[in-house]
Amino acid sequence: MNKFKTCRDLLLLSYADNNISDEEFVPLYDCYRSKNPDFGYQSYDVFDLENMNSADCKSEFRVEKADLPRLTCTDALHIPAVFHCKQRSICDGLEGLFVLLRRTSYPCRFSDMIQRFPRPVSALSLITNEVIDFIYDNHCHLVTEWNRDILSSVALQQYAETISRKGSPLNNCFGFIDGTVRPISRPENGQRIVYNGHKRVHGLKFQSIALPNGLIGNIFGPVGKSLNIFTEY
Repeated sequence: MNKFKTCRDLLLLSYADNNISDEEFVPLYDCYRSKNPDFGYQSYDVFDLENMNSADCKSEFRVEKADLPRLTCTDALHIPAVFHCKQRSICDGLEGLFVLLRRTSYPCRFSDMIQRFPRPVSALSLITNEVIDFIYDNHCHLVTEWNRDILSSVALQQYAETISRKGSPLNNCFGFIDGTVRPISRPENGQRIVYNGHKRVHGLKFQSIALPNGLIGNIFGPVGKSLNIFTEY
């Protein structure tokens, strides 16, 4: 966006100084017109958690303000001090986490986040992907593998007793199988593999075990075809 705006400004100056003609100015100015809207992020104040009250934090990030810094500590997500994006954007680690939390607070578009995080839409997208990649690379085993902390024999017994007290006819049920289809862009190759005839979209399927405490005990995916991995349970 900045490069397009700079080129347009230079073209206007050149045209005002009669360095280019009308026939040259019109197509060049149109060529450097960005298809993306200019949201004017420069007019907003930089992100500052201290200026947000608890209600805004809970609404925008779905986490209590007092608990937000705890997510970044060494006992939780191990968020680094700084995130470096591929196009050389730099973001504070805490702000990067909040960008991801705000983005995943449905419904939310990147353009909706500019007032809180005054950055270009492209930068917000890159920061979100960078934080997601970091969390997945370092913590994916908590949901893709058997989690000894939340799926110990003692915990499983507690889950089963809790479900049984709610009226379940089973006394050994510790979780609930859940699945979802996440739409994706239509791929150039292998479209039939990821096309979902029920949802009428191209998508990837995930299945998980939801525990009574609201956590995900195990997740399987993504896959394109039908899932029957839990039938033996």
